[in-house]
This record gives sequence, C-alpha cells and structure tokens, in this order.
Amino acid sequence: MIKLTGIRKAFGKNEVLKGIDLTVDKGEVVAILGPSGSGKTTLLRCINYLERPSDGEISIDEFAVNCRKPAKKDIHALRRKTAMVFQQYNLFRHKTALENVMEGLVIVKKLAKEEARRRSVELLEKVGLSDKLDAYPSQLSGGQQQRVGIARALALNPEVILFDEPTSALDPELVGEVLSVIRKIAKEGITMIIVTHEMGFAQEVANHIVFMEGGSIVEEGPPKTIFQSPKEERTRQFLVRFNSESSYSI
Repeated sequence: MIKLTGIRKAFGKNEVLKGIDLTVDKGEVVAILGPSGSGKTTLLRCINYLERPSDGEISIDEFAVNCRKPAKKDIHALRRKTAMVFQQYNLFRHKTALENVMEGLVIVKKLAKEEARRRSVELLEKVGLSDKLDAYPSQLSGGQQQRVGIARALALNPEVILFDEPTSALDPELVGEVLSVIRKIAKEGITMIIVTHEMGFAQEVANHIVFMEGGSIVEEGPPKTIFQSPKEERTRQFLVRFNSESSYSI
C-alpha cells in the first residue's frame, strides 16, 4: 500500500502541491487527471523524490519517509521501491534496447550480466519488441522507445510503477500500441499510478480516478462515479467533452 500524507511542494513562493492526501492499495491502478498546471506530474515526481516535497510523509508498505527531514538512505530505499516511465522516454542513446533494460538490473539489482540479459530479453518480448533487441533508440519509433522504457521499469520489479503522461510525446497512430502494453500490465496486478490525458483509457484501465486542479485533489473515486456522476462542478466541467466518446482506440 502507498500512502501520501500532507504532501506539499513549493517552487519559491509558488505552492504547486497544497497538502495532498492519497492512498493507493496494492495492485490498484490509479489515474490522475486534471488540466495543465494542476500539479499532477509534480506529485508523481515527489513520490520517488525526483522532486523533494516541502512537507508531508510518503509510505510504501511499512516504510515511511518524513519529507521534512529525509535521510539519504531513506530516499534511496524509496526509489528502489518505485520505477518511473517518462514522457520523453529517457533512454540511453548510445545503448541498444537490450542494454537499456539490462542497465538497471546490473547496476541497481547487481545481477550477473547473463542473468540480466535473460531477464531483459523476456521483458522486451513481453512488450512486443523481441525483434528490436539490438536496435538503438534512434532506430526505434516513439512508441517502441516508450515500450523499452516500460520494460526497463518492469525490470526493477518495483512496488509501484509511475507513468508520467506516457503517450503525450507520441504521434496519434502510436498511442494505441503503448496503451495496449500498459493495459496488459494492469491485468497482472501491478500497482500503477498514471498521469494521463487519455480519458477513455483511464476510464477502462483504472480502479480509481483522481482529479486535480490548483495543487489539490478536487475529487476522487471509482471510474464509473467520476465519469458518469461526479459530485464536483469543476470535475463535470473538465470531463464533459469526454462523456460522449472514448479518446483512444486499440
């Protein structure tokens, strides 16, 4: 279980997160929705300390980090429990798809190279890239690069995978292949928190929807409740254009 308590983040005088409380159960898929500038990505980056929260507490299972006075060992331990899939892929340009996935297994997990290679091949097959093991990022489409990023995240066997708008940098025709892989992973019971603008996908895949605006959670609940009968007027305003049709196709 993941529990965020009173998470705040300010950049100078600009308070981006205003005391976020959120609980994510093991195996749950949470989709975070909201307009640009609402704090969605900042919240995701605070969970694994790519951004340091100004205040609050982050707990994963029995492990907790006090964000006011975090020890370096606690930050490292927190990061080992999470994996991030970025908007812009963040692959090593000079390494092949296989080497990109192997990197974390060898450096972080300390696996022998042969075992790391075996595991990486399995994961690239899982995301439909068995024929691209030796391809460099420049030889891959955006969708293929993002699938390498997903395989790399899975390789670390994290407690939770954090997806930061994983399709936002893709051409429209490549979105479906990435969403299909994420949907497949979701069915395996892996805990995921997904910041996304793909409303139809969020409605289908997520167990829990969180709508944010202005650094706060405006409303949260099951997809059916949020999409069909939201309680808050701001949520209704945001979702009204998505109620008549899905925003993705696979």
